[in-house]
Amino acid sequence: MRLGALEAGGTKMVCAIGDETGKIFEQISIPTRTPEDTIPEIIDYFQKAQIEALGIGCFGPIDPDRQSATYGYITSTPKLAWANFNIVNAFEKALNYPVGFDTDVNGSVLGEVTFGQAKGKSCVVYVTIGTGVGAGIYIEGKLLHGMLHPEAGHVMIQRREGDNYQGKCPYHGTCLEGMAAGPAVEERWGKKAAELKDRKEVWDLEAYYIAQALTGYILTLSPEMIILGGGIMHQEQLFPMIRGYVKEMLGGYIKTEELENMENYIVPASLNDDQGIMGALELGKRALAERK
Repeated sequence: MRLGALEAGGTKMVCAIGDETGKIFEQISIPTRTPEDTIPEIIDYFQKAQIEALGIGCFGPIDPDRQSATYGYITSTPKLAWANFNIVNAFEKALNYPVGFDTDVNGSVLGEVTFGQAKGKSCVVYVTIGTGVGAGIYIEGKLLHGMLHPEAGHVMIQRREGDNYQGKCPYHGTCLEGMAAGPAVEERWGKKAAELKDRKEVWDLEAYYIAQALTGYILTLSPEMIILGGGIMHQEQLFPMIRGYVKEMLGGYIKTEELENMENYIVPASLNDDQGIMGALELGKRALAERK
């Protein structure tokens, strides 16, 4: 089976060819410009690839509901050139083969449960913390959508005592994204995250806010594993700090084998940053199976 995968991001579009086992044969990156400039270049790439189906993991918000009049659209994104753009239709019309579609973070959690460390688990949360914060949720064998799809990067959190930062999110101020995403780190400390590696106070505060959100996810969803990806999580010193704060915030209320082994419960992504592309391959495979 020869499949196409598109990880559609706000700054770049990662295109790949692979198969149903998650093997990636080739991969390219195209800058995200306007749809008029970007989509034809991607279509040209996949037209030459002789694939059977395409899977798309896309930045959002999107409409993943097949019964909706706006299914396949990128909807109210702040990336205005892409707002209300029917990305699925653009590819279906040009390529004439099945297209699977979901959020980029749902694609990442699907990659991890299909090919990675979360295989065999029935409830997994994947959180990406980078330029923004997003969460993909796999629950009882399915990707969670509900009325739209999870926007768990925008859960509200409580500021630590003495922290007067007003938050970077233009919608919510002090939500998780507003307090912990890359732009918030840079605005607060005056340097990009990569330049702050040795500043313990930076990462202690970051861990505190991330742990607040994870504690809420644990109490609400009862996941069997939480996977943290994205540029901020390349600061590996965060993991033990986050685990410590989560344990403290849970206060001993929940006692499970998973929480007794935090090192295997709150973990970094396992697929060499290809979890999104591999999840998109699986989305393409599923779309092909539905068509047949």
